[in-house]
Amino acid sequence: MAKRAPPDSTLIGETLRIVDRRYRLPPFVGALAGPGSDSGPDSDPQTELALVIEQARRAGERGDAPDVALETRFTGALARLIHKAMKKDGGDPAVQAMVLRHRAVQVREYASLSAHADRDRRAVNAIVNRIAHPAKQQRAAAEQQRKAMGRLHALATAASWPELHAEALRLLATSPKTMSEPAFENGLTELAGHPALEHLQRLGILASDESVQRYQKLWNRQGPRSGSSKAIAQGAVSQRRGAAVEASAARAFEAWARRLNEAEGERAAYRVVTSMRVPASIPGASGRAKAEWDVVLLHRAGAGAPQWDICLLAEAKASVDAAATDLPRLLRGLRLLAGADGSAVYSFQTQQGTVHVRGASLARLRTDKSSLASAVLYCCDVPAEESPRLLSSASRMQLLSAHASLDFAGALADGHHADSRALALLWDDLMKAPEWKGVLHQYATLREVRQLMVHTDDLLAAIDNAGRT
Repeated sequence: MAKRAPPDSTLIGETLRIVDRRYRLPPFVGALAGPGSDSGPDSDPQTELALVIEQARRAGERGDAPDVALETRFTGALARLIHKAMKKDGGDPAVQAMVLRHRAVQVREYASLSAHADRDRRAVNAIVNRIAHPAKQQRAAAEQQRKAMGRLHALATAASWPELHAEALRLLATSPKTMSEPAFENGLTELAGHPALEHLQRLGILASDESVQRYQKLWNRQGPRSGSSKAIAQGAVSQRRGAAVEASAARAFEAWARRLNEAEGERAAYRVVTSMRVPASIPGASGRAKAEWDVVLLHRAGAGAPQWDICLLAEAKASVDAAATDLPRLLRGLRLLAGADGSAVYSFQTQQGTVHVRGASLARLRTDKSSLASAVLYCCDVPAEESPRLLSSASRMQLLSAHASLDFAGALADGHHADSRALALLWDDLMKAPEWKGVLHQYATLREVRQLMVHTDDLLAAIDNAGRT
């Protein structure tokens, strides 16, 4: 039996068809891609890389091996990109920090320990609080023990890790019998030998290394350190920006619901919910899948019915790059929803309360390109760029962080001649290795994302114009 579509699905379809897609990219930028194109030493290396990689991908789709000329263009463009990133003035501090970490063992150790420093600090502080919390100090019978506990707690609070370690050892060696409570003594033993305290002490030693200090300076040039007041302030700004885009998308969808209700002649036939969270009752692997949808257009399953069908899902993004990074997770999220039992009804939590969605409408969702265009929108409110960036930020960083690229950049840092032919191994990986599939398909992915993306103003205009001509 055929599944009934919502009565005004034609009006939804027309709106999606006529909405201006200001962010879209052409199928291929042929003016720069073929023989005689501007692919010389003065061309933009990122654009050149995007075009060469896309040509190679298309050759593979035809069953052809990319020719040697493409490989030469790739290695030459990547060499220019690395040269640009390694410039002392105007270079990329993130890339320069990666190169330093790649070449210096002490920097690699520092970076590894830094990545887990917060966890190590929590582990050490947990031990200290267990044996020397101020509340425990007040309950200690002996004055000498209260003072010892106070010193331990003060050293941990000040992050004086070498002194904390030395104090724990001193207490273990010199504490009189009155301080030798089993719990306190066991805690001191655990603290003195704990790997987390050893890591924090080693981190402090490495911080004085010249290479590590250069690494820190490069890292700090990228932005405020995680957890700092500036980082927290920037995070708050980003959250407000994201919330503003979501609110803009929700307003557009609410206008859409009103327009559809007018056309259908039933006030509550369509509604909009936000922050719709996927219930655990939907079967399937939910790992790395989108678990919350920003804005959703729903259609009532029948007159007065308490159940709803999914009409359209939307994600609000502050930039095109954010959407390009999000697409794989979005597709996994759609596949998760599509695995719903068609005969079941699922309860979704939203900002507007619980909504009961029929599994049949979820099971209709598909991820092929033609179906995706009628199921999902990315909503944005930034102006379209005059010259869109054709190489995504993620692909650029994956190329620059490859071992061959870091070795090439290291030679430049030493003032040696670096031959672009040394990057040919990376070209081979790009053509064959599974971990490079995302980069090989990056232009196609970027184009797909931009095709799904609409400006909220353009969506409002299309909602107003649909069905009126």
